[in-house]
Amino acid sequence: MAKVLCPLPDADFDTTEVAVPWHVLTRAGHQVVFATEMGEKAACDPRLLDGVLFGQLGAAADAKALYADLLQDPSFNAPQVWSSLVPSDHDALLLPGGHAPGMRQYLGSKTLQEKVAAFWKLGRPVGAICHGVLVLARSLDEQGRSVLAGQRTTCLPKYMERSAYFLTAWKLGRYYRTYPAYVEDEVRAALADPSQLVRGPRTLSARGTELDDNAAFVVEDGRYVSARWPGDAWAFARALASRL
Repeated sequence: MAKVLCPLPDADFDTTEVAVPWHVLTRAGHQVVFATEMGEKAACDPRLLDGVLFGQLGAAADAKALYADLLQDPSFNAPQVWSSLVPSDHDALLLPGGHAPGMRQYLGSKTLQEKVAAFWKLGRPVGAICHGVLVLARSLDEQGRSVLAGQRTTCLPKYMERSAYFLTAWKLGRYYRTYPAYVEDEVRAALADPSQLVRGPRTLSARGTELDDNAAFVVEDGRYVSARWPGDAWAFARALASRL
């Protein structure tokens, strides 16, 4: 059994990007250990449970059902504290995403970035999806470079982030723009060669499922696995689990 660390913000993480990997990993016999900044129980972005806008942009029914199961998990209900984490105590690292304002606590934490950089140095499996790739992009090695500098990776594509923003800005303002810079632009800037970022096939709505990965896209580079958005979560989770 592997012990997988999953740090989270107090609020606004993506429902699917946490619940689906948790389900896949625990069903495979692994333990997922959650952690938040001060040990407070985390909560997903509530809009994703409601459908965001006219019920069209939220989490799928299976992900919402898995999130309901996750709420009963003892580790989820009693998370560890970021500053107290010992990276070597864990066999793998899972970095989920989310775009709502509460995510900035997690995406911008220097404490968490230091822990992530220390874990990366161990050479153990790491999985990052969507905005979660930003945590790696912002985590620096001993030479002051991003730990992602030498990796092939994907992340939330600019066209997807831009489309969601333009579609909803009239009602939700900058809900889909976590930062002024697009995720893709910041991740590219962290790489030694911008061509190391792989966008994957263009999609706006087709999602992979528990039984069908045809619409999903995952980049695998050695021990590192990355994915673009919630529609890749099932394939992403299975790719990470295969490394444990």
